[in-house]
Amino acid sequence: MNIHAIRAIYMFEMARTWRTLMQSVASPVLSTSLYFVVFGSAIGSRMVDVDGIAYGAYIIPGLVMLSLLTQSISNASFGIYFPKFSGTIYEVLSAPVSYVEVVCGYVGAAASKSIILGIIILITARLFVPYEIAHPVWMVSFLVLTAVTFSLFGFIIGVWADGFEKLQIIPLMIVTPLTFLGGSFYSIHMLPPFWQTVSLFNPVVYLISGFRWSFYGISDVSLPISMGVTLGFLVLCLVAVRWIFKTGYRLKT
Repeated sequence: MNIHAIRAIYMFEMARTWRTLMQSVASPVLSTSLYFVVFGSAIGSRMVDVDGIAYGAYIIPGLVMLSLLTQSISNASFGIYFPKFSGTIYEVLSAPVSYVEVVCGYVGAAASKSIILGIIILITARLFVPYEIAHPVWMVSFLVLTAVTFSLFGFIIGVWADGFEKLQIIPLMIVTPLTFLGGSFYSIHMLPPFWQTVSLFNPVVYLISGFRWSFYGISDVSLPISMGVTLGFLVLCLVAVRWIFKTGYRLKT
C-alpha cells in the first residue's frame, strides 16, 4: 500500500477544512449548542428524568450522533464529488494508486473531521449540561466506527450524485429524519408498542442506543445488536465501494 498517496489525499482534504473553519466546524458546533440551550437547559430543566438520567444529559449522545452522521456524509460526499465536478478526478484515477488508497485518503479525512467535530461538541456540551462517560473505550469505538461507516456512505453518495442538489437529498430527506426519529431526544420505550416495533426498523436507533449505552449504561436495544448493525452497514458500504471501482460507476462523469 502506498502510504504517501494516502497521506497526500488525506492532507489535501484536511487542508480544505482548515481553510473553511467557520463552515466546517463553527457552524455545526453552534447549531448543536442551540439544541443544548433549548432542550438541555430551558426545556430539560422542566422535564422529568429519562431512565434516571437528567433530560439534558440524556440527549447528549443523540445530538453528537446527529452531527456525526450528517457531517460524515457531507464531508465525504463533497470530498469526492468536487474532483468529479472540476475534472481533477482524472488525475487521481490515472495516478499509480489503488482504489483502496483513494478510499483511505478521502474517507480517512472525512472521518477525522467528523471525529474532531464530535469531540468539540462533547466538550461544548459540558458548558451546558453535566454528564459522565461510563465506558469511554466503547464511546470512542462507537464514535470512530460510526464516523468511518458514514464517511464511506457519504463517499458512495458523492460518486452517485451528478449535481450539488443530489448531495443534499439523502442527508436532508432521509438521514436527518431517521436520526430525529431514532431516539435522539427520547427513549423508544416511551412510545406506544406499535411505534416501538416500527422504530426497530430504523437503523439509526441502534447507533444512538449503543452510543448512549457507552455514556450511561442504558440502551433501548442490546449492545451486541447495536454493534452488529453498525458493522453490517460498514460491510455493505465496503462492498458497494468495491463494486464502484470495479465497474467505474460514475467516476468519470
